Amino acid sequence: MQPVTQRPADTATSAHDRVYRGLRTRIMHGQIAPGQALTLRGLGKEFDVSMTPAREAVNRLVAEGALSMSSSGRVSTPELTNERIEELAALRSLIEVELASRALPRAHMALIERLQTINAGIADVVSNRDAVGYIRTNLEFHRTLYLRAQAPAMLAMCETVWLQLGPTMRALYSRLRRSEPPQYHRLIIAALKAGDEPGLRLAVRSDVTQGLRMLAG
Repeated sequence: MQPVTQRPADTATSAHDRVYRGLRTRIMHGQIAPGQALTLRGLGKEFDVSMTPAREAVNRLVAEGALSMSSSGRVSTPELTNERIEELAALRSLIEVELASRALPRAHMALIERLQTINAGIADVVSNRDAVGYIRTNLEFHRTLYLRAQAPAMLAMCETVWLQLGPTMRALYSRLRRSEPPQYHRLIIAALKAGDEPGLRLAVRSDVTQGLRMLAG
């Protein structure tokens, strides 16, 4: 059987996708600070690609609100205003409460045990003062629950909000200096065990908005 050779267009697509996914993950997990400038040359060198896939990946992330581009072409992570933080906190509340509610009927014990394991991991990164690890593990907790909602369009919207908030969340957690996992995660798990939808909705709403509102305040 002859090996499949990659066409130039396929190579360009995979290079663009690699830069996009790598940069997207870093932004979502708060590995890039708010207002930090990025250059196409720097991204090309970092990901070992030409300027074209780097530019395509950046344009895609600008369209998603993960990066901002000035009239002069300067690319950076956005520095969110208090009003924008409030807006995104409200969006998190609306979307994530609905996702959790839809996940509840499918919240079997294996899911609950998985959430408990992830939450234990959050305790480890908190004790190590690892802000990026905290954001990554916290989002894993929420994503694991929301996947049970079987609502892919809603989850995609949710991830776009997370993406826009990533750098700001890093600034928030660095400021809060947490010493323990979020108290509302325990309430989320307890509500799932009890099949308590009102309790679950309240716990998720509190969890996703409390810290952001503190930052906006």
